[in-house]
Order: sequence, then structure tokens, then C-alpha cells
Amino acid sequence: MKIAIIRQRYNPYGGAERFVERALGALVAEGVTVDLITRNWDGAPAAGFSQISCDPPYARWWGGRAARDRSFAQAAQALMAAGGYDITQSHERIPGCMIFRAGDGVHAAWLAHRSRQLSPLERLAQNCSPYHRYVLEAERRMFAHPALRAVICNSAMVAEEIRQHYGLAPDRLQVIHNGVDTAFFHPERAAALRQEARARLELDPGTPLLLFVGSGFARKGVPGLLQALARMQRQDAQLLIVGADRKLNAMQRLAARLGLSQRVRFAGPQREVLPWYGAADGFVLPTLYDPGPNAALEALACGLPLVTSLSCGAREWVQEGVNGWVTDALDVPALARALDGLCELGFQAPARAAARAAVAELSLEAMSARLVQLYRALVPQAPRV
Repeated sequence: MKIAIIRQRYNPYGGAERFVERALGALVAEGVTVDLITRNWDGAPAAGFSQISCDPPYARWWGGRAARDRSFAQAAQALMAAGGYDITQSHERIPGCMIFRAGDGVHAAWLAHRSRQLSPLERLAQNCSPYHRYVLEAERRMFAHPALRAVICNSAMVAEEIRQHYGLAPDRLQVIHNGVDTAFFHPERAAALRQEARARLELDPGTPLLLFVGSGFARKGVPGLLQALARMQRQDAQLLIVGADRKLNAMQRLAARLGLSQRVRFAGPQREVLPWYGAADGFVLPTLYDPGPNAALEALACGLPLVTSLSCGAREWVQEGVNGWVTDALDVPALARALDGLCELGFQAPARAAARAAVAELSLEAMSARLVQLYRALVPQAPRV
């Protein structure tokens, strides 16, 4: 079986890229011939598969992001047509692929969620944006293209959004959750690192520590999280924010204005997050939109109760009051109450066990098996691997 996987570029902290890494590894282990069509995959693992560089020029200063994505899509379409592939799986919105993995969610749904926090003038600018108009059109054409036979959705939420916005039949929507290394992200491994990690933060054993991991602070709800932290009854609760963002300084200033300078730590991007999962008592991701966050999956696998939002794919893993809470991303009072509850759950063994149990079956091996099962169903004449 010969497969092409398409993704523009590599970001070591990106959830979609981490899925590609894991999928590539799983496919190579199965003996599948894999070509990765990419503009730039520097710094990523590259064992066992072929990398096809696809970096066509575009009007960088004139056309911007829309020109960049359009040029890559056109070049990738030509490579897909000429490569003799049994399966073409795109992680970009490119009409003509056999499989689309909606790891970035549904752009139409994201814009609807984003509009909730925009002023009328900002909404007008969003609607007139050449980039958003290009992505919406590419998304529409891709979902309507006769070559598309399956969509991999990383959460039930995404599958429902595609059905609502584009009318795809349920049998074409395959929910395959991101896999997690359930042996590495394990409560016992995290607990073994707890004392040292909390000592680095100078935290007493009884001080609740809430953890946020992610980049794109505005989209993933950091401003509202800071406001909710300031409204908590538990004024001793601490928050650790791990991730890179261009608005880091703005978030630090907001924390200071809210009187949180002594309660919020900004750790920046971290390649090794297991110690922080070990140090924390609960995980928080009040995102305005996140289709299927790996960080929430890892945190739950480590036994951390979760507070997330209605517009996050991780909501399906939360049992209200058992292993976390789900709130509206923009409802700050409700989020504050959920954070207070999270402080209590984080010190309860049943809640931690329920967090782990919610995702214990979502291993890398399970993800690999689901992918290979899908490929064989689409190409039954391909030899077994």
C-alpha cells in the first residue's frame, strides 16, 4: 500500500503535527510505503518514510497567507495526481484528496465561535478577510469533491460540525481520536516527578496547582482563565501556563492588573511536560475552539481532572463533577466555580482514577489499528501489510 500524507509544515508544539508524527510511525511499522508531501518538515523525526519537499513560490507580501496556502494546495494536487498513490490523506484543506483529517477542525465553525467575542467592526473585517474567504471556499470545495471518501475527525464534536455545516453523511465521518502514549503519560510516572517539580515552583503540598498547556492564548481562553482565577473562592490556588505565544507580555500585564502576579507562572514552551502534569492537581483548557487537544488527552492519561469548554472536543471525556466540568468558554463566573471544584477533585483519588479511565483505551496502538482498518476498507485490493 502506498500512501501520501500532506501537511504544509512542522511545528514541534502543534497537535496536528504530533498526530502526523504518530501516524507516520504507525504506518511505517505496518510496512506501508509513505510519502510526506510538505513545505517544511525540518526538526521532525524522519525515519522510515520519504519526504517530498513542496515549496512553491507565492506573492508573500501581496497575497499573504491565502496565496501561501493556495500555492501549496496546487502543487500538492499535482503531486497527488502523479504519484500513483493508493490513498492520499491531507491534513490541509485541499480538494481532491481521498481522506481529509480535520485535525484543525472546521473553519466555518471556528469563525462562528470567534465571532462571539468580536465587535461588529471586527466581525465585518473577519467576513471580508481574503484569507478566511479562501479557507472557507477551499473547505467547501474539498467536502463537495467526488474524490473525498472519508473524513477523519479527532472528536465527535468535529464530526457533528462537518455534518451541520456541509451535510456529509455519517458513514463518511470516521471518529479516530488522537492516540496518546498511555505508558509514558501514566499517573505513576507523573506522581514520581511531583515532589521535585513542585519544589522547583516552591509550592507547599496542600497548595492547589492548576495547569494550562497550549499555544495561541487568545483562542485557547487564557484571558478568560485569568479573569476566572481572580474570581475564585480559593485564593490560594496557583496557575501554571505552559506554552508559546506572541501575546505573552500582554497576558503577563493582564495578570498583574488582576492582582495575580503571585499566583500565575508563565513557563514558556516546554518539550517535556510530564513533570508539570505530575506537579498539577487539575488541567484547564477553557478554549474558544479546539477540535481535539493532545494536551488534554495527556493530562487525563496522567490522572488529572479537566475543566474545558463546550467548544472543545475533549468535552466528551468529561463526566460532570466526577473527573471535571465543562463550561461555556466565555462564561467567566461559571469557569471560576469550575476551577474551585477542580481544586477539590484534584486531591481525590476517585476523580484522578476517573480521569485516567476516560482515555485509557486511546493508545497509540489503538489509533494505528483504526487508521489501518480505514485504509484497508477504502482500498480492499491493496495487499495486507
